[in-house]
Amino acid sequence: MKSGATNDNSPAIKETFIAVILAISFGHLLNDFMQSMLPAIYPLLSINYNLSLLQIGIITATYQSIGSVLQPLIGIYTDKNPLPCSLLFAFAFMMIGLLLLANSFHYCVLLFGAACIGFGSSIFHPEASRITRLASGGRYGFAQSIFQVGGNTGTALGPLVAALFIIKQDRLAWLTVAAFIGFLLLTSVCRWYAGILKKRISVEKNVLRIALSKKNTRRALLVLIALMFTKYVYLASMSNFYTFFSMEKYGINLHQAQYLLFLYLGGIAIGTVFGGPMADRVGAGPIIWISILGVLPFTLVLPHVSLTTMAVLSVIIGLILASAFPAILVFAQELMPGKVGTVAGLFFGLSFGIGAIASAGLGALGDIIGNQKLFTICSFLPLLGCVAILLPRLRSTPESTSII
Repeated sequence: MKSGATNDNSPAIKETFIAVILAISFGHLLNDFMQSMLPAIYPLLSINYNLSLLQIGIITATYQSIGSVLQPLIGIYTDKNPLPCSLLFAFAFMMIGLLLLANSFHYCVLLFGAACIGFGSSIFHPEASRITRLASGGRYGFAQSIFQVGGNTGTALGPLVAALFIIKQDRLAWLTVAAFIGFLLLTSVCRWYAGILKKRISVEKNVLRIALSKKNTRRALLVLIALMFTKYVYLASMSNFYTFFSMEKYGINLHQAQYLLFLYLGGIAIGTVFGGPMADRVGAGPIIWISILGVLPFTLVLPHVSLTTMAVLSVIIGLILASAFPAILVFAQELMPGKVGTVAGLFFGLSFGIGAIASAGLGALGDIIGNQKLFTICSFLPLLGCVAILLPRLRSTPESTSII
């Protein structure tokens, strides 16, 4: 089965371009680092603007909703019309968002700055995922993990940098230096990508030997979406309210709570390294099972343990959960060959959208029942991972087809 415009005479990319993958991964690190600064400074914004948990959730919902809506649309468009320079526009919007957040004088300006960050991320992810797959040389899980570990490392660095350096809100303006570095770095990647587009090089691609019916494909996609829901609602509870929960439960200060969040996000960064390569070896399905259900015993006990044990569990939970997304993305790309941008946009968009709704909803619920009960309820979410039993088993053979 072939997808996209294929040219039998065009050379296929069989080499793994490590330098390109690492550059894109570092760009992902900077993108998600700047993005993660926002939830990391929520306690500071809460003091400066006297914000409720609901208002904090709305800030998260603003940038994540924009990403949720735009990323699938951008992915669909760039499947047909690749945009080599789009990564540069992404970082330009991130710079604007950071400057607005650093110099805001009203809650509405905070929302507009958050929107710019969401818009920049929605441009970055679909096209960066396409370039990552293009440079993988067929090692899709490996390349996706390297790409994701950059993003997760950036997400983990956000709270650490916030704890160490962002004492005042206006210091956020210095982070535009990171955006400018990313802009310069990705210029060379965009040139490489433009050269590939000009030559119309095809890609060696694993496609399904026997295509699934549309009905079975839709069902498999719905199962993946349900798994994304489980993962990202729990992630929203941790990313947005973990600092508040630990401060309330143990009486620790903001900096100590941010270190706990850093441990959790660091576990995510480490776990991402293993998800993709393991999916290349044993298949994406088993990795999805392990990453969702395997975390359940640890999430159940997290709200009830000592501070030291919580720090250890934070790393374990992040590590296990992190392996899910590369495997889910590779699985979805196998279901929809030739639609790399669409799949990346859809699933990155889902991660934003689910996170947006969950952030606002959990914030409102937390205002009513408190953080202790909120975390106890969220600890049962990985049980929904049982729906992974409905995923089909995919077998594939290599076939040359174009993804550009």
